[in-house]
Amino acid sequence: MKTCVGSADITSVYEQDVPDMAQFIPSAQPAAVSEIPWLRPNFVDAQGEILGVVQSFVVEHGGKLIVVDTCVGDNKDITAVKAWSHRHTGFLARFEGAGFDPASVDYVLCSHMHLDHVGWNTYLDKDTWRPTFPNARYLFARAELDHWAAVRTEPIADLSGATDGSQTFAANFHQTQVNVFNQSIKPIIDAGLAEIVDPPCGPLPGLNLAPSPGHTPGHVIIEIESQGEKAVISGDSFHHPCQIAHPEWAATPDTDQEASTETRRKILRELADTATVLIGTHFLEPVVGTIISDGTAYRFDTR
Repeated sequence: MKTCVGSADITSVYEQDVPDMAQFIPSAQPAAVSEIPWLRPNFVDAQGEILGVVQSFVVEHGGKLIVVDTCVGDNKDITAVKAWSHRHTGFLARFEGAGFDPASVDYVLCSHMHLDHVGWNTYLDKDTWRPTFPNARYLFARAELDHWAAVRTEPIADLSGATDGSQTFAANFHQTQVNVFNQSIKPIIDAGLAEIVDPPCGPLPGLNLAPSPGHTPGHVIIEIESQGEKAVISGDSFHHPCQIAHPEWAATPDTDQEASTETRRKILRELADTATVLIGTHFLEPVVGTIISDGTAYRFDTR
């Protein structure tokens, strides 16, 4: 997918599917989803199960090349989602096939530091993690970096004898995020490519990292403005379009579900019935649409 916002071009590069998307949004069961008719045929399957993908966005803006969120990555240690662990997805070949050279990227923007948004920050060269975009500045929000740096020092739960599935997932997620920091964040800092920022801010006029807390403490959305047009890249403020109809449907990985719900409501209020487009980081195509008032709720208009 490629879309234009003024003179800025935004291209999505697919990495892989999200397995069992409903596990991340427990309220989005088929019976409830069936009451949102505009989700068909693009965002649910024939059984009413919600669908999602992992993708990155390449923004060509102001003469610069910017990558927004870098997916899961290859060869990563991901105990929390085994389908993503040590994968080889062909992402870099698709990135280059779309006409982009990793060495030409000027900035990498991370909406947050969960495993599926920072993976291609680095690639494995024999036994060393090296920056995938060696000439880029990687912008890390200070609150986000501080949060995961602290998590990295916390003891990981002993799972011996554990019978609670949620406890097991929490411990696996903790271990995964420690791995993520060591494999995808620290090598960037060690290489001197990290730029620690305090949103709202941005590296270029018309490119802004805006605070959108709740999913993680330092989560940001990416705002792109050019020639009077505007787009918002959602990060994980929205995981699926069903949350446009039901912003109260929080996701299990949200660190603060009340805050994430309020963030969604705020974004919807600001975008509703305007020309600003929302680009859903985990949305299937069409990933771009406007927010339309729909009675007491909202819908995603992709026409």
